[in-house]
Amino acid sequence: MTTPPSARMRFHVDGWDPAYGSTMEDSGEATTVAESTARIDAAVEVPVENWTPVAPGAPAQEPSAVVFVDGVRRIEARVWIPDDAGTTASMGVAASYAAGAVCCCSSGGAHVLVAEHRRGLFTTDAHTTDVTTRAGDFRAHHVAHDEAESPAVTLSAALQRELLSLELITAAAARAAVTGHCAEADTDLLVIDGPLRSRDHLPRALGFIKTHRAIYLPPELNAVVGRLEAGERTPVFLMGTSWDRYAWYLRLPCRPGSPWVGVVRVECAANLPAAQAVELASLSQRLLPPYASVEYKDPRAPQNLVPIAGLERQLRRRLGDQKVVYRALQVAAAAS
Repeated sequence: MTTPPSARMRFHVDGWDPAYGSTMEDSGEATTVAESTARIDAAVEVPVENWTPVAPGAPAQEPSAVVFVDGVRRIEARVWIPDDAGTTASMGVAASYAAGAVCCCSSGGAHVLVAEHRRGLFTTDAHTTDVTTRAGDFRAHHVAHDEAESPAVTLSAALQRELLSLELITAAAARAAVTGHCAEADTDLLVIDGPLRSRDHLPRALGFIKTHRAIYLPPELNAVVGRLEAGERTPVFLMGTSWDRYAWYLRLPCRPGSPWVGVVRVECAANLPAAQAVELASLSQRLLPPYASVEYKDPRAPQNLVPIAGLERQLRRRLGDQKVVYRALQVAAAAS
């Protein structure tokens, strides 16, 4: 049903290409790795004085299927929503996002299990309504104003929360789909691209972190990371920030380079017995390195695992052509 012109919400599309941000937002981003204030218990697997690289060994039991979960987001346009008087306007972000899961198993190779995509309009304006365009409906998401943050940061965080929520829905759907398809119940493994936060209740799940924004280990233990060979990992440690999890660093196969080249951090839930966390760490050494990407295929190699890279391409296609979506928003804005 078409919304009558008189009932349409008024908004304007920012003239800047969204890839360059907005004409009004903070431009600086932290690019250095910061010291962390996280609580660390490094004696989970071995005493601190015995910390050395751990060579790969045979895990207790390999999963019947490995399911990789990831999501993508894209800002289609930044918009401005004027008040009734037309004297002030609130910032908004029109975005598309998608999440999916790809299954790697012996019966079907690598194949997409489930994929979902959404469009949303995120704004601090409490009166914003859904926006209908030829490229689909942008659902209104009202975000509380934060005096301590710029609107761009606040809206980006809200978009990320919705993406994480969609990833959680996707992970649950993927787990249901894989059971009976190629895996018996409770024999699969979920590998979620990104931290496990808010998803650590999922059984048999690993968080896979490609980038390092903080130094969590003390210098003498951090030096062990630099000595890792391909396929080796650090001992498991317990890490606490606003939430707790077990973690370890793993080096994927890669060309020689800096001390941290090819290094990823892997996480599992803190409510597991320590012995089970160590088993998952050993399992990650056997399972993840064969999926490492290579430089001539992926600029984020080797950390962007091949199944995750393929899933990202599939999800981005589902978002549609960005120019078409942007033009659809412009047409809808003109009609408002």
